[in-house]
Amino acid sequence: MLTTLVTGVAGFIGSHLAVRLLDLGHHVVGLDNFSGSHPDNLTHLKAHPRYGAFTFIEGDICDLPTCHRAVADVDYVLHQAALGSVPRSVKEPLLYHENNITGTLNMLLAARDAKVTRFVLASSSSVYGDTPTLPKHEEMPPAPLSPYAVSKLTGEAYCHAFYRAYGLSTVALRYFNVFGPRQNPHSQYAAVIPKFVTACRTDQPMMIYGDGEQTRDFTFVDNVVRANLLACECPEGLLGQAINVGCGDRISVKTLAIEIQKLILGANVGKGITYLPPREGDIKDSLAAIARLTQLGVTDPVSLEVGLAETVAWYMSQ
Repeated sequence: MLTTLVTGVAGFIGSHLAVRLLDLGHHVVGLDNFSGSHPDNLTHLKAHPRYGAFTFIEGDICDLPTCHRAVADVDYVLHQAALGSVPRSVKEPLLYHENNITGTLNMLLAARDAKVTRFVLASSSSVYGDTPTLPKHEEMPPAPLSPYAVSKLTGEAYCHAFYRAYGLSTVALRYFNVFGPRQNPHSQYAAVIPKFVTACRTDQPMMIYGDGEQTRDFTFVDNVVRANLLACECPEGLLGQAINVGCGDRISVKTLAIEIQKLILGANVGKGITYLPPREGDIKDSLAAIARLTQLGVTDPVSLEVGLAETVAWYMSQ
């Protein structure tokens, strides 16, 4: 039986990974300190028929001995643990350095020492910055605009260095605006889709920073799960590299708000939207080039339309 460690397992993406890995017959070790997640995200695992194959460690990736304990006898590491949010990183850059850079370095050291088969890093499209070139492809020079983006780019650089210096097989996945069921809508730094859905359900204004014409490549969480699993078995030519995880399509934030209104209300389209000043560190447009993702094996990513319908249905059921 393969054993896979998921750091940040109580987070949105980490909890989806844990379910899928149990489905596939893995033993899953989960590590989390609940600093940016919640124990409720693990509750649904108790109903899984293979819940006995799940081991949880409450601990912090900033503590190297904890990282060593977590990787013991592990085949794969899916490193999702990190502090998210561009705006918060602008306010607290040192906190992001400690968690996202030092924490990732700790996990790489532990993985190297344990001789794990593969280390997969959750990175971010934010490393591209606000360059006008679209789509964003992996050979572009990075231009991070926030401490969060810098922390993700540094994690990528460490992964590449550990591959070259120590022979640790690494892959960095650059996520583009991930969304899906169980994403927390209540944090002040929550992602836009759960915020829009919650506002629409509760008859509150949908808040848009900027003019709403900024575009994003929104990526359903199932695509991210598939990319992580495929990265565990990816060809040698992709090792030590970064790979975009997106759909290769984009939509404006204003149009997204209208599409959510259509799904929930079927009316009041375009009404109830409040525009606020742009946020520091936000970019204008984002679109993923997905040639490497296709090479990885994700040839038919779930579309925004399909993923959004499933996500809204889940929130409506809660």
